[in-house]
Amino acid sequence: MLRKEDGNYLIRIAKKAINEYIINNTKIDVPKDCPEYLKEKLGVFVTLNESKNLRGCIGYPEPIEPLIKAVIDVSISAATADPRFPKLTEDELSKIEIEVTVLTKPKIIQVSDPNEYPKKIAIGEDGLIIEKGFNKGLLLPQVATEHGMDSEEFLSNTCMKAGLDYSCWLNSDVKISSFQGQIFKES
Repeated sequence: MLRKEDGNYLIRIAKKAINEYIINNTKIDVPKDCPEYLKEKLGVFVTLNESKNLRGCIGYPEPIEPLIKAVIDVSISAATADPRFPKLTEDELSKIEIEVTVLTKPKIIQVSDPNEYPKKIAIGEDGLIIEKGFNKGLLLPQVATEHGMDSEEFLSNTCMKAGLDYSCWLNSDVKISSFQGQIFKES
């Protein structure tokens, strides 16, 4: 578990990475003052909101990069490469709020019958990844609570995020994993 100060540090780095990239088209380096434990490989998502509305969200669900480097990379991507939104403009920089969600490693949810999945999901604690073939969808833990979803709705929405039928979670050939996230919001 990271401390609040660590979360504030990651948000400052995310903000600096976005500003530097949007204004000067340059990618910042990992800061020299970065604590060693923030260089551990962890999954992370950066969410950008403008007036409480989603403005970009990109992340690494798997721990493929050191956390600090991943935060820099996905911050820039959330601002410039989320296919749902146009690239962030310089005028918007002062209007966005940044949220950093640091993830645990995903674990496959084991069930003997797909109808057991809803009982194995803790709403507000678990995020989900659903995979079938080349399709893969992920929803962060906070999505279910922000949209008032129960566990079946959360499963269905994750299926749709993967580009699959909303009831795909009932199929035995679908792989479902859960993970937890530690959320840090810009204040």
